[in-house]
Amino acid sequence: MKNQELLDLRYRMRHSAAHVMADVVTKMFPEVKLAIGPPTDAGFYYDFLSEKPFSEEDLETIETEMRKIIQEDHQFIYSEYDREQLIELNRNEPLKLEVISGISLDETLSTFKHGDFEDLCAGPHVESTGKILAFKLLNVAGAYWRGDESRPMLQRIYGTAFESEQALNDHLTQLQEAQKRDHRLLGKQLDLFSINDDIGSGLILWHPKGSRVRNIFEDYWRLEHYQRGYDLVHTPNIGKSNLWNTSGHLEFFQENMFPEMESDGMEYYLKPMNCPFHIMYYRSNLRSYRDLPMKIGELGTVYRYERGGTLHGMMRVRGFTQDDAHIFCTEDQIESEIDQVLDLTFEMLNAFGFSEFSLNLSTKPEKAVGNNDQWQIAENSLKNTLNRKGLDFSIEEGGGAFYGPKIDVNIKDAIGRHWQCTTIQFDFNLPQRFGLTYIGEDGKEHQPFMVHRAIFGSLERFMGILIEHFGGAFPLWLSPVQVQIIPIADRHIDYAENILNQLQSESIRVTIDSRSERMNSKIREAQINKIPYMLIMGDREIESGTVGVRLRSGEDLGPVLIPQLIDRIKNEVLTKFIDIKF
Repeated sequence: MKNQELLDLRYRMRHSAAHVMADVVTKMFPEVKLAIGPPTDAGFYYDFLSEKPFSEEDLETIETEMRKIIQEDHQFIYSEYDREQLIELNRNEPLKLEVISGISLDETLSTFKHGDFEDLCAGPHVESTGKILAFKLLNVAGAYWRGDESRPMLQRIYGTAFESEQALNDHLTQLQEAQKRDHRLLGKQLDLFSINDDIGSGLILWHPKGSRVRNIFEDYWRLEHYQRGYDLVHTPNIGKSNLWNTSGHLEFFQENMFPEMESDGMEYYLKPMNCPFHIMYYRSNLRSYRDLPMKIGELGTVYRYERGGTLHGMMRVRGFTQDDAHIFCTEDQIESEIDQVLDLTFEMLNAFGFSEFSLNLSTKPEKAVGNNDQWQIAENSLKNTLNRKGLDFSIEEGGGAFYGPKIDVNIKDAIGRHWQCTTIQFDFNLPQRFGLTYIGEDGKEHQPFMVHRAIFGSLERFMGILIEHFGGAFPLWLSPVQVQIIPIADRHIDYAENILNQLQSESIRVTIDSRSERMNSKIREAQINKIPYMLIMGDREIESGTVGVRLRSGEDLGPVLIPQLIDRIKNEVLTKFIDIKF
């Protein structure tokens, strides 16, 4: 079965399983009201309005009853209705009636029915309940109706479905591993970050160890960009309302922006994006074709209002730093610039242990700015570059933003999950809105092509991905503490401090555990904190001028001379050696 066919089958099975689950819930709990139940990339869910929370025992019973309906192999029957008929059909379902009221008058109103259960739905589904081949209910969570904290709290039951028991079991194993690697739990355990209600939901407080990791990959980001001809800038966190009017953010994006602030009779907004500021830098001087390509980059912090129900640790936040860059170039420079961005993307993501990628090209949507010639040039530039580099990619027809086509690069982590990171996005909108020009060789004004691109996406989200990718066991070059010195007794502390000074002079991140605890307890704690190297020192090590070296994996390297240890550590850092087995 081809990959797309498999994805389509999973989608239809999951959608169908959500209906079967809703069928069972309404029979078991007649007082429950239905909301919505869509399939997702990883499974499905259904939201219910229920005064009583569902228990784990309820899930087991629901799952058992679902299996009976699946075995009965009821057909899924599609029907179309006019609006009055559908309202009558759902007269006792207030949330369904609200959904119906939001459907435009020119849309087809339809349902799918199996057995005696009929649900508002556009499909698609499998042919019958018996085609739901392997499924599992996972957990219950709360979810606000429409993601709005002012609306009722619903009970959301999550489940998943696959084409075989083996595929299902593989996914459940992945979920168990993901639970162990949850960045929210590891972030607390390893003292990397926190989210404090007194600061605000969706706002990350980076602790010293987390900040150390962030600073390391920020420094790496800056170095790689300077070496490739980018100029880096710093821009304000707020801007006057006329800037966001010109950019179109107040017209198209205001619901995701924080409310305006007033000062000296003028309105300001927290910036949701860095683009207008980079454009204002471009406009600060008259530009010639000799100035292009111009590459402007920034680690710029932005603020977006995300609904409370959608926030998730570092993965979905309200304040985050984008590794943003904008490339202003001529038409004949486009393909070369896209080629270089892809090279930079793969090189940087490789350094963090990501080696498997999938790419998606999104093309012109129905509603778009820019003329057809511009879109054709941009889309062909993206396709030509991907083909020339021999990269496999899928095409999402009509999936581009209204202002330009884009390439998305997805990474595969250590336990097989896919994350969307890099985006390379053309923009015909902002150059027009801000009247960007350059003087060409012909002495006339021309509009430059503009490309947005971010490699990590957001530093907060990328940090969350890294924590889960490595299970908190960062490679040596990223580890906030690279070496933990463990003196066996108080009389060994002077020797330990001497070693500490030697390592620090070589820019190695090292600490001493000088507590009056047993050595094995100190080693166990260092392993829990996922510190790569533990240096044990007692009488024997002092006599031989060595240290006993243990790795967090449990491997014992035995006695090692300090110069040899320093060479090993520096070489591991220099090569950015990564062992995902940790």
